[in-house]
Amino acid sequence: MMLILKCVLLSFLALIVVLAINTMRKTSGARKLEGKHPEFTEDELKPYGEALSRMIRCATVSVKDSHDDTEFAKMRAVVEEDFPLLHEKAERMMFAADCWMYKISGEDTSRNILLMSHHDVVAADTEHETWKYEPFSGTIADGKVWGRGAADTKGSLCAILFAAEEMLREGITPPVNLYILSSHNEETGGDGMTTARSYFEEQGITFEVILDEGGGIVEPPLPGMRCEMCAMIAVHEKGRLKVNCTARNKSSHVSMTGFKGNPVERMAKFIEEVKSSNIFIRELNPQTKAMFAGLAPYCGFPMNVLFNNLWFFGGIIKKVLPKINGTAGSMIGTTCNFQKIEGSVNDRFCTASVMFRNTNEADLKKEYAAFTAIAEKYGITLEIERDEYYKPADMDSPAYAYTVDCLAKIFPRFAAAPYVLSAGTDAWRLTPVCDCVLRFAPTRMSNQQLGSIHAVDENLDISAVAEAAVFYKYFVVNYK
Repeated sequence: MMLILKCVLLSFLALIVVLAINTMRKTSGARKLEGKHPEFTEDELKPYGEALSRMIRCATVSVKDSHDDTEFAKMRAVVEEDFPLLHEKAERMMFAADCWMYKISGEDTSRNILLMSHHDVVAADTEHETWKYEPFSGTIADGKVWGRGAADTKGSLCAILFAAEEMLREGITPPVNLYILSSHNEETGGDGMTTARSYFEEQGITFEVILDEGGGIVEPPLPGMRCEMCAMIAVHEKGRLKVNCTARNKSSHVSMTGFKGNPVERMAKFIEEVKSSNIFIRELNPQTKAMFAGLAPYCGFPMNVLFNNLWFFGGIIKKVLPKINGTAGSMIGTTCNFQKIEGSVNDRFCTASVMFRNTNEADLKKEYAAFTAIAEKYGITLEIERDEYYKPADMDSPAYAYTVDCLAKIFPRFAAAPYVLSAGTDAWRLTPVCDCVLRFAPTRMSNQQLGSIHAVDENLDISAVAEAAVFYKYFVVNYK
């Protein structure tokens, strides 16, 4: 018995040593977060603030299936006035109603990179919301520009345009072709980027890397992290499967349905069973593992031990991660959200729509089969309305490594890590023409600013726009 106890104790001690050594090795090998970030005087920041303010004053609200060009025309005029060299020297095209494209030819005209954004915004509900400043005033106060679109995403678009304008003013020819794209209907899932993609496909144009919105420079996403902020690079965007569910009476009389319960009751029970089931697969995909590897060196105990030793703690993390951070938790598997339910007993039917957001296409097929089985149990028919899966970015590509290196050069005090984006962007539309689509805009945002996207008091620091312009210029000029 004593021998067994000694063996167990020695095994336990050996495990502790292995975990500790592995943690120390990976932490000591990580990049030190030190160095100088871009700095600007008030006079240097002034043009950035004024340009973004003018862009925000154009109320470019996109409306699904329609387009009023009035405010968009104002936006085009503002951009043309503020960035004259870009409009003089770059090749320009427009797709659909107002999707802009600029091309600056590079030294090697056979290679292409793309910086993209969108200039449409969601509406501001001033009837039910109280804003500090009017949402389309573009007010400059407290070192920030306030208004709808500041963070999403006129701020990053403004930075891209400044970077291109400065590059042209200095007579710099980029190493490869630089494309700039901005859509007018990203918020409504419109045809801007789809039309642009069709053009690229027809012309045989592919890109080595694309930078869009999605990720950004944010406050540490996990508690106890030892860093000022983190550059979170979305290397994958969760797919979408939208399904319409319908429960009907087989009889015209509510008491003769053929099933136990009327359509409303059956739909309620169906939803309850789906939400309480364990049909959804939880796994640490390669992108999430890479996120932990990137963040682990800057985490305190015990997170640094957990994240540096996924081979041992992976199972535990899959269970506790959703409780620590909801956004992070959504990255480890499919989420299932019922979005709308309607109908009545008198209508003799009940319908519900559900959206699956998945990271793995093979897993979703298994999950949907289980979902279908539950639906059949309650006599519910299913109809797929939307089915999309987007390939992740190639994290082994030189373009991804270069992006991370640029972040270390421009923002040396900030950690950087990949992650899986739960929200939606236009970037997925261009995955057929690029293997390294990165949803990342180098704009620095506090939690308040991040939370103001599509909400009240949207704003962005003027210095964040200037910093982003420095990053974009460096990224383009030094691209190899």
